[in-house]
Amino acid sequence: MRKKIRIFWHVFFDWIAASISWLALFLYRKNYVEAVKHGYVIPVNQDIKLYAGLIIIPLFWIILYAMSGYYQHILRRSRLVELENTFGNSALGVIILFFVLILDDSVSNYYDYYSSLAVLFSFHFGTTLFFRLINSTYTITKIRNRVWGYNTLLIGTGVTALKLKEDLETAKICEGFNIKGFVEITVQSNASKDLIIGTWSELPLLIKDYQIEDIILCNESNESEFVPQIIDIIQNEDIHLKMLPNDYNLVLGMVKMNNILGTMLAEVDFEVMPYWQKFIKRGMDIFCSTLALILLSPVFFVISIAVKLNSKGPIFFTQERIGLRGFPFKIIKFRSMLADAEKSGPQLSSDNDNRRTSVGVFLRQTRLDELPQFINVLLGQMSLVGPRPERQFFITQIIDKAPIYKRLHRVKPGITSWGQIKYGYAEDVSEMIDRMKFDILYLENMSLGLDIKIMFNTVIIMIQGRGK
Repeated sequence: MRKKIRIFWHVFFDWIAASISWLALFLYRKNYVEAVKHGYVIPVNQDIKLYAGLIIIPLFWIILYAMSGYYQHILRRSRLVELENTFGNSALGVIILFFVLILDDSVSNYYDYYSSLAVLFSFHFGTTLFFRLINSTYTITKIRNRVWGYNTLLIGTGVTALKLKEDLETAKICEGFNIKGFVEITVQSNASKDLIIGTWSELPLLIKDYQIEDIILCNESNESEFVPQIIDIIQNEDIHLKMLPNDYNLVLGMVKMNNILGTMLAEVDFEVMPYWQKFIKRGMDIFCSTLALILLSPVFFVISIAVKLNSKGPIFFTQERIGLRGFPFKIIKFRSMLADAEKSGPQLSSDNDNRRTSVGVFLRQTRLDELPQFINVLLGQMSLVGPRPERQFFITQIIDKAPIYKRLHRVKPGITSWGQIKYGYAEDVSEMIDRMKFDILYLENMSLGLDIKIMFNTVIIMIQGRGK
């Protein structure tokens, strides 16, 4: 709740700052730029452009900030980060407004363009930063005075963990860690039994029960072998993971330092895409899915009739799959098999599967059976591109042989994927693991450009009927 309140105040003051800066630019152009050109001051009373601008322009800025990820982790920013973020966003936004709204204005000379740009940037950057520094200072003061904090677990019960707890609790300036207890890695412990609240294998349950926001990994050197397993078990949780710098080699490329004055901790970064790209990716999902459902409605109608006439059973097939962060959802497909295809239990399909209907063979080869999943995308359960979602029955078997599979739950599953292009429908767990390798590569190289390439190749496979 506190986070939502702070976000509200940030949005509110960003809106006020954007309104002030746009009003300042409007008055400047009326009283100086246009007055010089026309030879008299033009009144601004009841100017519809002014009122429209005071609504549309602040909205533009709020959307720009949201796309950049500014309103994420609102309680965890320093004043220096506020300065950097505000300067970058102000420069980008002002340039956009200049080319969209200002460049086609009638002026007496080109100097007026530069002066308008400078006025808008100066007022916007100055007023926005002023309000943000007030907000940030208020938040930082609350945290440093131990009024606000983040529920925190220390993983480890050795000398390192005990010393870290003492350092954090006796620091003159609080870093916001509200320590709820220790989590055991091994049975050897230096911590009081009263402070040990569980073992590392119980972390998902402990995170939920104690509403944990931060986890600090402070293992002893003889416990390093457990670190990858611990990271795997919590990587899909909505928490911030920090660790002592001596374990850099275990998570190379995933750590960052963001505190030079407090305790020396490295933060493990699980983000797979910049926030602005994730924002655009979701926008593409919504736009393309809506467009597809509208334009392909005749195709939906024809396929529905074909499925219904071809065999007994429902038109659509729904099944529980595992999605983002391990949460289950119901996937929707056109039925391509007999209605009682899995009466003997979960089974994977093969090229010679006699459970498939004649229409179903065509649907799977052209991937048309996947079309209803655009509904899953609109519901936010899936994305256009992402690792294919599996059933828990098979996930358990995959993880037994390849624990790295858990990483795929960091992102939403997709209608198509890199692994789907290479392997299509897997026929056994071994093929599912082979397909997973391409999905892991996708995960580590996610970008909008890669998504577009995968969608393009998927369309080619559909046209050529090479789906498996």
